[in-house]
Amino acid sequence: MAVYTHLSAETLGDLIAEYDVGEVISAKGIAEGISNSNWLIETTGKNGAGDAGARFILTMYEYRINVQQLPFFLNLLDHLAAKGCPVPATIHDREGNAYRELDGKCIALIEFLPGVSVDRPTPQQARAVGEALAQIHVASADFPMQRKNDLRPADWRKLFDQCGDGAIAAINSDLAQSVSKHMPQLLLEWPTDLPVGTIHADLFPDNVLVLGDQVSALIDFYFACTDFVAYDLAVTHAAWCFTPDGREFNRDISNALIEAYSSICALSEPEIAALPILAKGAAMRFIATRTYDWINTPADALVMRKDPMDYVRRLHHYDALGGSAFSPLA
Repeated sequence: MAVYTHLSAETLGDLIAEYDVGEVISAKGIAEGISNSNWLIETTGKNGAGDAGARFILTMYEYRINVQQLPFFLNLLDHLAAKGCPVPATIHDREGNAYRELDGKCIALIEFLPGVSVDRPTPQQARAVGEALAQIHVASADFPMQRKNDLRPADWRKLFDQCGDGAIAAINSDLAQSVSKHMPQLLLEWPTDLPVGTIHADLFPDNVLVLGDQVSALIDFYFACTDFVAYDLAVTHAAWCFTPDGREFNRDISNALIEAYSSICALSEPEIAALPILAKGAAMRFIATRTYDWINTPADALVMRKDPMDYVRRLHHYDALGGSAFSPLA
């Protein structure tokens, strides 16, 4: 999440008036993340009486999201919420629309769910995340829509090419060397025939809210797509099982996450065998987008750039650990 576009109080008030949620009390820009502009909106609630919990997330879609695919993202939220998954539902406007346009950009209002994100999870929290990830994989099995993943190995290569070797090396020489070493293998060895489903594809700790040891919300589904379900587990593993800077691998977190997920969604032998390459790919996917954003983020954006080296270190761990990173499955 981030704020690229600034909206006046009057504009926000007029916009929220299109929804049956009361009047705006406050609106606060959210700085975390990289792809959209986001605000935490507090309103007086449906009855205009300051209802407790009348909070929403307002998102304006800036880039890296094809607005023609918004029905996929928003319908998926509604589908999962209706099945009891811990995800926020879309708030439809007075005309029943899931999203609107403002100054040529699309916006959506999403239910706010309570909870906090953690950057150093406990094994119990990792276990809850594994269960929640499996839950959305099961619940989305009959979701009728599909979306191609537009961040696969060939797309990572294109992002690096757009950055240029010199700009990549200027960030860190190890970054450039790691891309040169591992991208050819990923392009050559990426699986082609693993089980496919609807995946989150971006389940970082800051996209999970917890209350104690329980998951209260999975959020930010704007990279959700149709791809290998085992890849979703690999992305989540890479995001959760290391210290934030990627320097240390936490075996207890890893075991808790994998055991919980596989207790609900058992992995096939081919999926287990593919986990090492999928995990290296998960690391490279975030190296690619973080590198691109590091170079291209506007200087005046209220946004925190994320260091691609955090995922280069994860890539090195996966390269050294191989299948042993995924015990007890290995």
